[in-house]
Amino acid sequence: MGTGEPGRGRRAWHEGSVRRRAAAALLAGAGLVLPGTVFVVLPGMVVDHDLAGASVAAQDRPKAVNDVRTTLLQVIGGLVVLFGACATWRRPRVSQDGLRATQEGYVTDRFSRAADQLGSDKLDVRTGGLHALWRIAEQSARDREAIVSIQAAYLRTHLPWPPAGPEAPAADVSVNDVAPLETRAADAQVALTALGVLRQHREQSWAGPSITDLRRADCDGLGFSEVNFDRACMEAAGLYHAHLTRASLVSVNLRHADLTTAILRRARRVLADPRAAKLVETDLRDADFTETDPREANLRKADAHGAAFHRADLRMTDLRGTDLSTADLVEARLAGALASEHTRWPAGFDHVAAGVVEADDPGPEPSPLLQPPGMTWRAPPLRSTP
Repeated sequence: MGTGEPGRGRRAWHEGSVRRRAAAALLAGAGLVLPGTVFVVLPGMVVDHDLAGASVAAQDRPKAVNDVRTTLLQVIGGLVVLFGACATWRRPRVSQDGLRATQEGYVTDRFSRAADQLGSDKLDVRTGGLHALWRIAEQSARDREAIVSIQAAYLRTHLPWPPAGPEAPAADVSVNDVAPLETRAADAQVALTALGVLRQHREQSWAGPSITDLRRADCDGLGFSEVNFDRACMEAAGLYHAHLTRASLVSVNLRHADLTTAILRRARRVLADPRAAKLVETDLRDADFTETDPREANLRKADAHGAAFHRADLRMTDLRGTDLSTADLVEARLAGALASEHTRWPAGFDHVAAGVVEADDPGPEPSPLLQPPGMTWRAPPLRSTP
């Protein structure tokens, strides 16, 4: 048995080699027969069986056959040229498809590595992962929505409200004793900034860091249109010229927040607490402030055209120069609020009977560049009580 098996293997290899040589010979023969048939036999057949039924004289037959061969050569040459053009046209598309597949694989690899970094126990590694995701979202539109959701989820899990963990400042501590977000949680500030930049594309509705601890966060100039901040704490946050169109700010703590020149058009601030917030020259058109508590807030020269202040507590607010001409002030409390000759009230509304105090117009607003930075600004104590 030991010698039989090698013998059978040699015979099988020999038979396979014979079959391969036979197949090669057949292909070579076909390669010779086909051109011979096309250029030798076929032209004569075409001349002898003319479609019009006309006969060809013997002396003219060679020329007619050569004409058919010439025509066949031209047809074959045209087909070769057409095939070459198609191949040339397909080659860039194939190259582009291959390049696109390579790029997508590269982006997927970068995405996976960046997402893995978010679970690190090292701050610099997490921050690097957030920056990497931000960069991917700017380069890949198809990944932007997923990355926006990741940034929002990162804030919710790392900065829950009420605060959790021994290092987080307590919920009842004075905001003056809370470090700016970029100091106490640099990675969270990066995630928030990335969210505010990427949300300007507005490809996903109502994604946001709800129920988060965003005290003294830096959101100046960021875009949070249709972002959900419900029940978040944004006390003393910087929202100067932030875009919050149609944002949801239900039950949000915005005490001492700076919303100067911010855009809150059609925002939902039901049951919010913006006491002592700064909303100077803010766009509040069609915003919903139902049952909010903006006592001591500065709404000077704000545009509240069409805003709803139904049952809102506007006592001690500064309404000098504010446009309330079409605002809903039904059951709103205005005792002690300041108004000037430039304040515009709804038709037939008796602001004096509501307890509004007339005061001089403040004049031009100071430049925000002259204001103390958020890191050194200290919030004055509230005169109003919950």
